[in-house]
Amino acid sequence: MKENSLVMPCPKVLSIQVGRPQHFDDVDSPANRPMKPWTSGIVKQLVNGPVMVRCTNIDGDEQADLVHHGGVDKAVLAYSVLHYAFWKTQHQEVEWQAGCFGENLTLDGVTEADVCIGDQFEIGSCVLQISQPRQPCWKLSRRWNLPKLAVQVQQTRRTGWYLRVIKEGVIEAGQTMRLVERPYPRWTIEKANSIMFAKPRDPVQDQALAECTALSASWRETLGQRSLRSNEQILQSEKRRLSEDPFR
Repeated sequence: MKENSLVMPCPKVLSIQVGRPQHFDDVDSPANRPMKPWTSGIVKQLVNGPVMVRCTNIDGDEQADLVHHGGVDKAVLAYSVLHYAFWKTQHQEVEWQAGCFGENLTLDGVTEADVCIGDQFEIGSCVLQISQPRQPCWKLSRRWNLPKLAVQVQQTRRTGWYLRVIKEGVIEAGQTMRLVERPYPRWTIEKANSIMFAKPRDPVQDQALAECTALSASWRETLGQRSLRSNEQILQSEKRRLSEDPFR
């Protein structure tokens, strides 16, 4: 590991989840009227035993919206189990457990403050690299019938993060992830979230983060283009992502 790396615990994979797109129709809402149909792969099932991790997904895992999800930069989604205690206090009506946030890997021992863009981890015969924080969208809210959940995830910065696959291989729940490279100790997931979701925006910070070569292509493009867009345009785009009208 490089000398500029920070000392950190090795995260443990508590569980692995995968899921294929499902179509949902006539789901009851808090307003007691049916919501428009939608399709998502956010509902995950527990994986028992070893599973293959490929360049764009874990075997058995698929995405419905390939524009905003999946691809080489978002092959695997990780979420910290440490956040579930918080969500239990906020929404006691939900039986929160591993996989409830649509994550593939539920990790113990780390949060967004502990991992950085570009971190590479060995797990099993696989090597994964952190590429960006997760940007929550309205489908997370729809999944649990909690209209403000995606907004709360963004506001609390309990987002989770995506990983790209550097080396395909087999992983299994119970394994420990070993940090082997940390080229950008400056750019924790926590810091990247604070820049992306800052109000008001900071063009200097936007540009600095966009220059991180390990950051996903979509985040680099978004940060690079923000100087060309008005605050109102940015806010409207964010509003559509977080709270799409389910009744249209």
